[in-house]
Amino acid sequence: MDFLSEPQLKIVFQLLSAAFLGGLVGLEREYHRKGAGLRTYILVTVGAALFTIIALNAFVDNPIVDPSRIISQIVLGVGFLGAGLIIYRDAHIEGLTTAAGLWVVAGIGMAVGTELYFLAFFVCLMVAGILIGLRLFEKKVFKTKTEG
Repeated sequence: MDFLSEPQLKIVFQLLSAAFLGGLVGLEREYHRKGAGLRTYILVTVGAALFTIIALNAFVDNPIVDPSRIISQIVLGVGFLGAGLIIYRDAHIEGLTTAAGLWVVAGIGMAVGTELYFLAFFVCLMVAGILIGLRLFEKKVFKTKTEG
């Protein structure tokens, strides 16, 4: 087996791209000292990309296995992670934005895994803009410390 073959290098590029994009979103969470920060966001994005790549490549010659079933389990698995982050404390909900962020970076990882690089990059910038821009907007408009 040739470890430096073109398909292998392409997969390495995909995983590094997923790590980079997940890290961009994770930086904002890390900056605000959230429980799920840089490492968590990178791991979720890379994991989603990896499982997507495996689903699309490993079972290509097997008509019985439907890759979309494996891909759909990524959404469920990340949903399980997110559910563990959401708690109700002192009459308010905590962790909801973090859970939603993990869910969307899994989507970014799946986009990279399916070679939809522009979509993955665009959504990454959009999510970072939402997390950063709306936090500033909420602070100015509502004059309160925003949670999330």
